[in-house]
Amino acid sequence: MKREYFRWHSPRLGLELGIVVFGHWGAPLVGFPTSAGDEFELEGQSMVGALSDFIDGGKVKLYTVNSVNNYGFYNKAAHPFHRSYVQAMFDAYLREEVVPFIWDNCQTQGIAISTMGASFGAYHAANTLFKHPDVIKRCFAMSGVYDLKKFMDGLYDDNFYFNNPVDYLANLNDPGLLEQLATCDIHFATGTGPWEDSGQSYQLSEVLSRKGIPHHLDNWGPDGGHDWPFWKHEMREYIGRLF
Repeated sequence: MKREYFRWHSPRLGLELGIVVFGHWGAPLVGFPTSAGDEFELEGQSMVGALSDFIDGGKVKLYTVNSVNNYGFYNKAAHPFHRSYVQAMFDAYLREEVVPFIWDNCQTQGIAISTMGASFGAYHAANTLFKHPDVIKRCFAMSGVYDLKKFMDGLYDDNFYFNNPVDYLANLNDPGLLEQLATCDIHFATGTGPWEDSGQSYQLSEVLSRKGIPHHLDNWGPDGGHDWPFWKHEMREYIGRLF
């Protein structure tokens, strides 16, 4: 499998962040780590290995990114408004730096991008699509959390509102954004397996349903647990069926 590593300084975040690229060609798929993970987590947890035949076969080209969770929502030493600011800058980094990088790397400007993530990575996968449905056209959000109020110590500001899906989507009335979201393929994966909490997946599904936003709430039953073996099985099924 072709593997390349890229790293640059983000002026928005004031940090150096890396991206690992797996594959020669295929539909671009951005993979987010879990809460404390980095750009190497999906490889270290064998998610990349589980998808290797799809990557080598040219179905997908996988881009695993870092997160700033330890600087943002998980940084309990920082003021809550700093946490939400970091998330807003991470969103800008994804749109203004990562997306153009993927287009250049694929040598196809404007190519549709998919996202995937589990646990806190599911939040990033879904939030990135909701914020940028013009360029992110499909997401796989597995065992996710979509209401982050518990990370803000009771405080609230605009940066948080516009990155807390159950809030900003509930009030979304922009016809253009709703039209773009209607063209996306949105999957929330949950189930009844070990350690899984389906509550927030169903909560977000209800919000989307009220706004008429098409999506799939995929209940995997006992195959939908909160751990890597379940997530690897789900992603194999998704990619095999949809790419």
